[in-house]
Amino acid sequence: MNTSPSSSPSSLRRSESSRRATLDAALDLCTERGYGRVTIEAIAARAGVSKKTIYRWWPSKSAVLLEAFTEMLVSATPFTDTGDIAEDLRTHISGAVAVLAVPPFGPAYAGILSEVHHDDELAETVRTQLIEPRVQEAVDRLRAAQTQGQIPPDADLHLAVEMLYGPVYYRHLLRKPMQDEAAVAKLVDHVLRSLGAAG
Repeated sequence: MNTSPSSSPSSLRRSESSRRATLDAALDLCTERGYGRVTIEAIAARAGVSKKTIYRWWPSKSAVLLEAFTEMLVSATPFTDTGDIAEDLRTHISGAVAVLAVPPFGPAYAGILSEVHHDDELAETVRTQLIEPRVQEAVDRLRAAQTQGQIPPDADLHLAVEMLYGPVYYRHLLRKPMQDEAAVAKLVDHVLRSLGAAG
C-alpha cells in the first residue's frame, strides 16, 4: 500500500515532534509568565513552529495547555486495581493532588477553567476530553469494587466520584493548601463509609 506524503513515517515523526515542542513550550511559558501572559505567538516562537501550525491543531492557547495538562494528569493518576479499593483510590487522588500542587500544571488548569465560563467550545472540550473520560474510569473502578463485594450494589457511584474529586478541585481553585497523604486517606475513608463500603 502506498503511503501519502502527509502520512509518511517521516512526516508523522515531524508532526509529533512539533506537537510535543508546542506542548512543552506552552507549559514552560505558563511557568515563567503565568497563564494570563501566555500567547500563541510566544508559544510558536518558543517551540520553533509557525502560528499556522498551532492553529491547525488547536483553536486557542487554552486548548494547547488543556492537552498538555490532560496528558500529565492521565499518566500521573492511573486507575489501578490491586483488589483494595481504598488503597487504589488513595493512590489515584494523591496523584491528582501532586499534579495540581505544582507549576505549570496547577496554574495552567486554573487558567483553563477560568476560560470555560466564556468559551463554549473550550468548555465542551474540557468536558468531553478530560472530565467525562476520567469520571467514567473512576466509576468503572468503583463498579469493579462492587463486583468484588467491597461496595454495596445500591451505592451511587457517580455521586461518590463527585465526593472524591470535589474537595481536591475546591481547594485548588480557591488556592487553599492541597491535601497531604493523611488528608487524602481521610477523604477516601469518608467517601467509602458514606457508600456503606466494607471496612
